[in-house]
Amino acid sequence: MPAAIHDFKLMLLFGGVLCLLVILTVIGRILKQDHNSMVSRSTAENFNAQIAAWWKICVVFVLSLLVGPLGSLFLFAILSFLALREYMTLVPTRRGDHRTLFWSFFVIMPLQYYLVGLQWYNLVAIMIPVMACIFIPTSIAVAGDTAHFLERTTKIQFGLMVCGYCLSHVPALLLLKIPGFEGHDARLLLYLGIVNQMNDLLQYVWGKLIGRHKIAWRVSPDKTWEGALGGLASATALGTLLWWATPFTPLQSAGISFIICLLGFAGGLVVSAIKRDIGIKDFGAVVERRGGILDRIDSLCFAAPIFFHLVRYYFAP
Repeated sequence: MPAAIHDFKLMLLFGGVLCLLVILTVIGRILKQDHNSMVSRSTAENFNAQIAAWWKICVVFVLSLLVGPLGSLFLFAILSFLALREYMTLVPTRRGDHRTLFWSFFVIMPLQYYLVGLQWYNLVAIMIPVMACIFIPTSIAVAGDTAHFLERTTKIQFGLMVCGYCLSHVPALLLLKIPGFEGHDARLLLYLGIVNQMNDLLQYVWGKLIGRHKIAWRVSPDKTWEGALGGLASATALGTLLWWATPFTPLQSAGISFIICLLGFAGGLVVSAIKRDIGIKDFGAVVERRGGILDRIDSLCFAAPIFFHLVRYYFAP
């Protein structure tokens, strides 16, 4: 039995998440069946799809606990592979990119997770941002295809950064050795997930309630300044209240939650811009009406590496 299962605070925190999901699921069913509700049908469907996505995220978290830190690396490596496949399937490539894509999928990304498992963080930090950044254009240049060269290399590098580099920092949280916090690293993973996902939901709720001024309507028509600021403030307050489950003080928790929310917002906006650029609504259909894997982890991918390195720099020796 994994040691994390015996962590009372972790089980209390996760139990609270499950209770909230049950309540939200019931509310969603009521909204769906109540045709006289003031909530529009599309809003109710989006709400239920969001809750369905959260249940799947909870399953991933439970699996991470059951398989342990090393098993979690393998689990998230699979998620990275599937997310990158979604991305590269929809982003145009050429015959000259095939060899580079092979190296990206089957060498570079597995090597990133292997280095995380070794806790070789200095190399983890530069492997994809620096080494792969040099390798990818060199490999495509050797193939001899120069058409849209810069555009093609950038697309592959960005996919590796988001799907491989950024996501690999999520299971890396389970390997951190924080003095006085040994054996409780799963709380950090859950904390990140709660603050990140609640930020998404609360931005949506505040936007529906008081949203008036669009941020970037051509990129994401539903995002408003009122929704973004309301979600940012609410999710930061929630993260502050959860300080007891972390190695942070309340003030530190507030600052870190704020950063998670800000980066999560940036991730959602950037991925939306990519989808508009290539003319698609979603990257996949893993979750009904809520898109594919990359659609569900866009905000998490931007927040995870910064959160990991902040915690490692200030709390781990």
